[in-house]
Amino acid sequence: MKTVAIMQPYFLPYMGYFQLMAAADKFVVFDDVNFINRGWINRNRLLLNGTPHTFTMPLRGASQNRLICEIELDDEQGWREKLLRTIRLAYGKAPCYAQASTLLERVIKYPSTRLDAFLLNSLHEIVHYLSLEVEIVSTSRIYKNTHLKGQERILDICRQEQADIYVNSIGGMDLYNRADFSRQALSLYFLRSRPVAYSQGKGEHVAGLSIMDVLMFNEPSAVRCMLAEMDLV
Repeated sequence: MKTVAIMQPYFLPYMGYFQLMAAADKFVVFDDVNFINRGWINRNRLLLNGTPHTFTMPLRGASQNRLICEIELDDEQGWREKLLRTIRLAYGKAPCYAQASTLLERVIKYPSTRLDAFLLNSLHEIVHYLSLEVEIVSTSRIYKNTHLKGQERILDICRQEQADIYVNSIGGMDLYNRADFSRQALSLYFLRSRPVAYSQGKGEHVAGLSIMDVLMFNEPSAVRCMLAEMDLV
């Protein structure tokens, strides 16, 4: 049985994104769809002095009228070193800082200025760090089906991959029709995350942060256990 999941690329996304990757045999990065302003493609949140803090990669010419794969990072603003300094300030005393910061330095200093290539590399790096057994398709453009929209494009990718199961995040329940998938001999499931809390040093647990926060406070083996805290419905 082959399971496929499809998502837009996000910058150091939250744990639920990696739960979806862990639930799939093949993860398709949807990078030839329109960029979303003020979404999670080029920004996320970390914990700074006990408070969620948004960090952002500056982009050149970003617009909702352009595809993700057409957009460039704006390196003239020195954002890479600034972000690394913020990470040191936020997590320098975290128990897993030494190993997680080495990973994040590789991710953030990856030399490409292409947004799609940069994000794809970051996903590869974290999947390798966590020893997840999932194949990441380098670009959704290989399917040559941009003339299709919405559910029809998802179904076509699943057909090309000869998938048996398609898994989507729980937020997609209103987007897809289980009967339509069944007619294509595909099972459709939605991933619902269970609440997961871990020590962040002080205070009550703050949920919904970047995977970066999870990695700073937990060894990879513990993170893999957290990724299993989900249900397919």
